[in-house]
Amino acid sequence: MIKSTTTTIKFANQVKKKTLNDLRKEYRNVVSTFVNLIWNLDKIPTLLPKEITSKIDTWLSARMLQCAGKQASGIVRGTKKKQEKRKWMIDKLNKERKHKKARKLQKIYDKITTSKPEIGSVDLELDSRFVKVDLDNDTVFDGWLTLSSIGNKLKIKIPFKKNKHFNKMQSKGKIKSGVRIGKNDITFMFDLPDKPKKNSGKILGIDIGQKDSISCSNGFVASKNKHNHDLISITSILSRKKKGSKGFKRCQEHRKNYINWSINQLNLNGVKQVNRENIKDLRRGKRYSRRLSHWTYTEIFDKLDSYCEEQGVLVQTVNPTYTSQRCSKCGWTHKINRKGKLFKCTSCSFECDADLNASLNISLPLLRISKKQRLKQENRKGFYWNAEGQEPIVPVVKKTN
Repeated sequence: MIKSTTTTIKFANQVKKKTLNDLRKEYRNVVSTFVNLIWNLDKIPTLLPKEITSKIDTWLSARMLQCAGKQASGIVRGTKKKQEKRKWMIDKLNKERKHKKARKLQKIYDKITTSKPEIGSVDLELDSRFVKVDLDNDTVFDGWLTLSSIGNKLKIKIPFKKNKHFNKMQSKGKIKSGVRIGKNDITFMFDLPDKPKKNSGKILGIDIGQKDSISCSNGFVASKNKHNHDLISITSILSRKKKGSKGFKRCQEHRKNYINWSINQLNLNGVKQVNRENIKDLRRGKRYSRRLSHWTYTEIFDKLDSYCEEQGVLVQTVNPTYTSQRCSKCGWTHKINRKGKLFKCTSCSFECDADLNASLNISLPLLRISKKQRLKQENRKGFYWNAEGQEPIVPVVKKTN
């Protein structure tokens, strides 16, 4: 299991910062040039051949040139990967004589134009050939990062200090030699032993929200922090900040810290599996308020998945369709059951916090609802949605006034 932690480079003097900035600038230019050279190639090699690398005019060393080429290759291959998957699937469908599906996918393939990525800012991703980390020294700093073999006979020694997360990772695992260097920070990697997955315990359902970052089927709900902030208050402040300003960046960090803090409060003792919503492309083709545009569900999921991995808990994704409209007590599913943060069942009059009710549904092994059934919009009339092993779904068993 590989984990990372970030420390600041603010302890380096101005000369070292300028040298490091010049290195990053030259490296970025080389990566951008490589992207332009290999973009139109039919097959993108992982390691670029000499015919391509010889076209670059730079003061970087041959090793750094190879490193930049590998990174450029990864950027291009990653950009084209989705289209390549579509092309592979089109060929597969044609071989299986599923021509109708192949034609539909071909239309999508033809409509999408993959644009060349713009290299605005690239972090230096350096391995053991360039990096030496010294954590045992007699200076006021906790460690020194030495960069060598970078070109122009340069050798840069950057001091840094450990933070709480760095110490936590160091106590659990072994530091790796590779680092990632950004404009203002250094990211170190740690190799942690894989924690065995739990074989016994209960299944916990987790629902995420705009106000409460997580609501769990065991009753745990993310609370306000000691400064009386929750996720909705932080995103409200963030929506009033100018994008790119220092205040905006500070507020983004505040949001990240709150999400990390709230998930770290989650107790997974006796839990073998976490069920969470499978949300993708939530905002695609839709318009949202400025505040809601700063609600980042991906950051919540990333932290939750990482936290569960550290605890040895399996994460299972669940389709979120109707989970907020189903009564966790009787199974009656109707669109009008939920009104904002309040859930009130129109069948059995069960009342509950809407997010908590959704998390209870997510924790259950409910029968799968197909796309064809969803298109019928049976939730407008209402139906009983039961768990596996019970009676099958009975649509429109009653009408509400």
